[in-house]
Amino acid sequence: MKLFPAIDLRGGKVVRLTEGDYDRMTVYGDDPVATACDFRARGAECLHVVDLDGALVGDTVNAAVIEEIVRKSGLFVEVGGGIRDEARIERYLTAGAKRVIIGTIALEKPEFVPKAVRLYGDAIAVGVDARDGKVAIHGWKTVTDKDAFSFCEYLRDVGVDCVIYTDISRDGMLSGANLAAYQKLSSLKGLKTVASGGITGAEEIKKLAAMGVYGAIVGKALYTGALTLEEALAAAKEEICSQNA
Repeated sequence: MKLFPAIDLRGGKVVRLTEGDYDRMTVYGDDPVATACDFRARGAECLHVVDLDGALVGDTVNAAVIEEIVRKSGLFVEVGGGIRDEARIERYLTAGAKRVIIGTIALEKPEFVPKAVRLYGDAIAVGVDARDGKVAIHGWKTVTDKDAFSFCEYLRDVGVDCVIYTDISRDGMLSGANLAAYQKLSSLKGLKTVASGGITGAEEIKKLAAMGVYGAIVGKALYTGALTLEEALAAAKEEICSQNA
């Protein structure tokens, strides 16, 4: 299973929110490029980056910082936050990002999704952020009446290769991932699921891998020391090895 350490950006700093609340934010670093390079030095191959300012206002506010992360880290970088048109997708892909995550526009302008998939293939992922099973948009501020699982099913059917599914109520809480949700999502054959929100321990990572989940994002647990990157990477690799034994 792919392991994605996370860097969330606000004002150019490395931060973490609690339950998606911008008023409950903790700053963990002033140099996101150094953070990304440190992840690489410690064995990471992938990185999940979110422009929180961009997600809130609908623009690529921290694009210059993200481009520097991509250029200097050498990691497989997936990036999201405020990406709501082709120009922004192309900017990040041209900079070297390997996967671009669209969110709000996928729900507000559903016709954009199959078009983006036709143009960019598996470089397009959709971020499905859920609160109480319903899709939230605009930086998690607006909760819609759209069922999150049904939305993932629809995305699979229109050709989306990968979804990043975040349980907002678990995000930043160190309370454990919503394993039941990922078990259900794993039934959607042909769709890669990246689990996000609340992952705290190595055992959860092993359970997600055993379900066939494609990837897992770990954020606050790394920054607080609840889980080390080395432990997380080993857990993802160990489950793969056990499946192949």
